Amino acid sequence: MLRSVLAVSLFASAALAPALRAAPPDSGPALAGAIEWLHQIDAEKYGESWDSASSYFRGAVSRPKWIDAMTGVRKPLGSIERRFVKGAEFQASLPGAPDGEYFVIRFETNFEHKQNAVETVTVARQGNVWKPSGYFIQ
Repeated sequence: MLRSVLAVSLFASAALAPALRAAPPDSGPALAGAIEWLHQIDAEKYGESWDSASSYFRGAVSRPKWIDAMTGVRKPLGSIERRFVKGAEFQASLPGAPDGEYFVIRFETNFEHKQNAVETVTVARQGNVWKPSGYFIQ
């Protein structure tokens, strides 16, 4: 009987181990990192937002090009009226990016000059910190 209980216990532990390892990390720190970064963009601190982005992001777009893009695309939208989190999805792999730990976070946003926009911020884990690695506005 003891062998049966031990065997079942070991089997259950072995079956749960992959599930426990596969559990996504807490989205709270990733969300906080994304919101802090969006506040820099909202304040038109485009250079600072580039500085605080992930190394992958900074390697993909130069600081002057990022500033130009934000000045041309984000600034005309005007001030932020409201922003709500629509969802945060954990991903271990994204197209065109190295495998890692990512959260793709979508916000429903109303700007002064554009209502019902969707902002998508992708954050990547770098060490113990979540840093922005992508940004898109629809």
